[in-house]
Amino acid sequence: MDVDTGIDDALGIMLAVGSGSCDILGITTVNGNVSMQQATTNTFKILQLIDRTDIPVFAGADAPLVRAPRFEHSVHGNDGIGGALTEMQVEQQVQPQAAHEFMIEQIMSHPGEITLILTAPLTNVALAIQQQPEIVANVKEIVIMGGAVNEYGNITPTAEYNMYVDPEAAKQVLNAGFANLVLVPLDVTRKVLLNNNHLGALNRTAQPEIAVYVGQSTSAYMERYEQRNGVKACAMHDPLAVAAALYPDVISTTLYHVDIETNSDLCDGQTVCDFQNRLGKQPNVQVALTVNHIAFFKIFLESLSNLKATEPIASVELELIENAEQISLK
Repeated sequence: MDVDTGIDDALGIMLAVGSGSCDILGITTVNGNVSMQQATTNTFKILQLIDRTDIPVFAGADAPLVRAPRFEHSVHGNDGIGGALTEMQVEQQVQPQAAHEFMIEQIMSHPGEITLILTAPLTNVALAIQQQPEIVANVKEIVIMGGAVNEYGNITPTAEYNMYVDPEAAKQVLNAGFANLVLVPLDVTRKVLLNNNHLGALNRTAQPEIAVYVGQSTSAYMERYEQRNGVKACAMHDPLAVAAALYPDVISTTLYHVDIETNSDLCDGQTVCDFQNRLGKQPNVQVALTVNHIAFFKIFLESLSNLKATEPIASVELELIENAEQISLK
């Protein structure tokens, strides 16, 4: 997992661990929502919260390839996780190996077995490709949270945040030739909205410290989303990418040629999806265009409810979905 741990990256890490459906070899951090150093600290805090400090963390790029950092404190707070866990003292130590070198080592040591889940700007992966191009043929799958193909952006009118922060890196990754690259854009992440019904379910089924953390970390995020979109909820961007990697049936994808704009006053960082093959280029990305939001929230709630539980729960009752479906998805 490659993260710039803000609010939704943290929830994505929690989903991955709680799902029990993957072997997390390590987590790499990169600048994005917050500085790389803050993202690393936040990752340590989340792993400490869920009793998984055995998962190693590797620090990565502290700036985009050629641009200055662009943080998103207005959404994620100054600390990146909505002011939660402020009193927690970090005990875990960062690994000495650089993030992109760890990626290279794992992919080349386990050819055809490694899935990269990328919920941040793509700087670390671009650096890995530059240093060891052979990883392209040896990785099993890459799942990226990023872009907006039919939607407006969330940082500019046309660009999604992860692509906008380091479009040069995104362009390199999308055009590197990966055989199995899945893009989870705003088009689907905006259809999985965490609301008070879901928080209520967590309060009933999850360990108290998990439920409290989720409520605290998403509080301001929900308020900002309501101000901008008129719905008291927040989009589960990164958790959906994690769920899509572990449970592919939660999304439906179509293969298109996708590229990133890197040189435009108005459209820098825009994700350009060639729906009609007007460019005549080879399709390179499986683009998620639909999502089963009920299935996603079942995965999400059950995974978080399993964290720190003495026994895995069998199922979370989702009567709350009947109410959730009545919420306008914006």
